[in-house]
Amino acid sequence: MQRIRNAIAADQEAIRAIYLRAFSEEESEQVAVLASDLLIQEENSGAFSLVAEIDGTPVGHVAFSPVSIQENPAWEGFILAPLAVHPDAQSRGLGSALVESGIRHLKAKGVNLLFVYGDPGYYNRFGFSNQAASRYQPPYPLQYGFGWQALKLNQSESEPSAAKIRCVPALRDPSLW
Repeated sequence: MQRIRNAIAADQEAIRAIYLRAFSEEESEQVAVLASDLLIQEENSGAFSLVAEIDGTPVGHVAFSPVSIQENPAWEGFILAPLAVHPDAQSRGLGSALVESGIRHLKAKGVNLLFVYGDPGYYNRFGFSNQAASRYQPPYPLQYGFGWQALKLNQSESEPSAAKIRCVPALRDPSLW
């Protein structure tokens, strides 16, 4: 049986194992550390993580962490990063279920915009677009500019003409971008 639930500290090793298997050897360690760091920092940062389970075993994970902009302190944004499903559990819709569950949660919470830095071919299916992200500068230069996307969740009273986002400490590593 499949289910999506909030990640807890006891999931840390299982989450790490998912990223070590799901990502290439060059990226896996860095992304596994990021996922662990975000899980540890959740209480202090407002971030949250979701786990996909099959028969009680974590096989997928996604993290959502808050971002801010100096130009409008009332504006609320989040970034989706990282996302992975264990290779043995892929092609079952678990990645989509994790993303959709997080989107529903953030929309209900009144968040204005959700960012992602990833494959447009995957994230476009959820409504992410480069256009929605075009007024928001990521915290660091991007290796692949086409991957910077956003999804409008709730209308903001005042959209900035241009703004640079700030993110939680775990994402403040230029090599992630």
